[in-house]
Amino acid sequence: MKKTLLALSLALCIAAGYAQRGGPLTQQAVDDAAYIKANYTKMEQYIAMRDGKRLFCTIYLPKDQSKKYPIMMTRTPYNVGPYGADVYKGALGQNMLLAKEGFIFVYEDVRGRYMSEGNFTDVRPQIDGKYNATTTDESTDTYDTIDWLVKNLPNNNGKVGIEGISYPGFYSTASLPNAHPALKAVSPQAPVTDWFIGDDFHHNGVFFEMDAFAFLTGFGVPRPKPVTPDQIKNQIKYTQHDNYKFYLEMGALPNFKKKYLGDSVKFWDNMMNHPDYDGFWKAMNIRPHLTNIKPAVMTVGGFFDAEDAFGAQAVYKAIEKQNPQTVKNMIVLGPWFHGGWERGDGDTFGDQDFGQKTSAWFRENVELPFFNYYLKDKGDMTLPEATIFITGENQWHKFDTWPPKNTVEKTLYFQPNGKLSFSAPKVVNSFDEYVSDPASPVPYQDGIQERRTREYMIDDQRFAARRPDVKTYQTDALTEDITLTGPVMANLFTAISSTDADYVVKLIDVFPDDYPNPIPNPKGVTMSGYEMLVRGDIFRGKYRNSFEHPEPFVPGKVTQVKYTMPDVGHTFKKGHKIMVQVQSSWFPLGDRNPQKFMDIYKAKDSDFQKETIKIYHDTMAPSGVKVMVLQ
Repeated sequence: MKKTLLALSLALCIAAGYAQRGGPLTQQAVDDAAYIKANYTKMEQYIAMRDGKRLFCTIYLPKDQSKKYPIMMTRTPYNVGPYGADVYKGALGQNMLLAKEGFIFVYEDVRGRYMSEGNFTDVRPQIDGKYNATTTDESTDTYDTIDWLVKNLPNNNGKVGIEGISYPGFYSTASLPNAHPALKAVSPQAPVTDWFIGDDFHHNGVFFEMDAFAFLTGFGVPRPKPVTPDQIKNQIKYTQHDNYKFYLEMGALPNFKKKYLGDSVKFWDNMMNHPDYDGFWKAMNIRPHLTNIKPAVMTVGGFFDAEDAFGAQAVYKAIEKQNPQTVKNMIVLGPWFHGGWERGDGDTFGDQDFGQKTSAWFRENVELPFFNYYLKDKGDMTLPEATIFITGENQWHKFDTWPPKNTVEKTLYFQPNGKLSFSAPKVVNSFDEYVSDPASPVPYQDGIQERRTREYMIDDQRFAARRPDVKTYQTDALTEDITLTGPVMANLFTAISSTDADYVVKLIDVFPDDYPNPIPNPKGVTMSGYEMLVRGDIFRGKYRNSFEHPEPFVPGKVTQVKYTMPDVGHTFKKGHKIMVQVQSSWFPLGDRNPQKFMDIYKAKDSDFQKETIKIYHDTMAPSGVKVMVLQ
């Protein structure tokens, strides 16, 4: 009877832990949770910061006390639950390899979230160089937490590592400036980095209304403190089954506040009051503070991350540029969705089959060796500067730099009659035109979706090519493989009939019409003629010269619009074609542009208008896409 009750109690604890995490109660989940319960002891602890505020931690100590262990920490705004000394997480670390290797795991509610004291600030600005006994930022909170941990936790070896994905990725990055001496290894993974230029809420000044609204209706609502997740009752409820229809009927951005948000979501109001890249947004950019870095850094990102593809690459590049070469600074980029390197095998995504378990390989051959070497003095540091999975070819590559040194910049020029070529156009006064209508914006993905999907980053683009407001350019069938490694730079020469416009440029891999279908294909999709999105991004035209100081277009005047998209690592195989699509909406991913120069956050429904957009491709205005070709 006692054994039966014990087993039932364990099962209930496991179920509670996985219900909190939202994970499935599979047999593997049960086995993992049972392992954690059998091998770790949980404690809960408040740690005082230098200003007296206390932050809440859950701590898991290995039961085997025959050796000392390093500390692996994650700081999060999403809660460190399940709460309660007898209720355990279903897994520790970002994967079970770390749990079975053996670390002291620490999870901390950041200031002002859940059980921690103080006031929460989104992406709290850094205060570098202005510290005193009461001024704090995320770096000082991390420092003070580490200081307590290494001085008070039994059997720790005095070394600390930090990792986190997405928002916790930002807190990982924020640990780097003025780091505690015990902090030896940090892995920002898909880190929130710049919410105006490239992550989550904006891309190049275009407001990502679907992600922002869905996120802030829960996360952005104020909560009493301290509070556990089960006590939260004030999330904003809304119903949608067709996201395109929902956001189109929502209309202009002020309608969100009128219909749903009211005065309850402070950060939404902050965004609406800061339409340009002013001091509000600049203060939240962690990159200028990434100097004099001491810990080893391994930044991880997914090429097909719908939320923070920009962040991982931007953090790595900032550290690389602003620190001596003696700093160990690495980057890992794979064919992953947001956090996909820690979930599943990573052998497929969307309709694409990569032919190998990319995520499992990363966890075993990159992530675990990184932390073992810097925190346990275990193994050799043989990891390269850049570990990159090249899609198309579907192989891992190791590079001494990223982007690789042995690349050549080339331009894929638009040509008349929908052609695309590495040769500059030789005609004069040549252009294509289309009418952009905010009442019928170009959808970001085919079909009907309830929520923003992650697969749109890699999906078939044939649906868009059929629209008259999408211009398509493609090469002839390639006679040899072409591998692109590095940024993609749109360079458009355009004229519009009004004073503002958005531009979406998409780089696409067109499969041959007789392409042999892989066996098995993830969804049974026929790949012949498939138009795989490799990279796409949107840009608000009024920011073409400055994100700080927008400028109207002069109607009818040919104007250059150029912008850089996140890096790619992709091989266009022999027999495939390279395609570029150009359009002026990507809905409801990005908000609609009224297509007149104005503060769009204050727009009315009556402000939206059609306009005619011309894309030039001639000797004087050679529109195209610059790419880095691996030699």
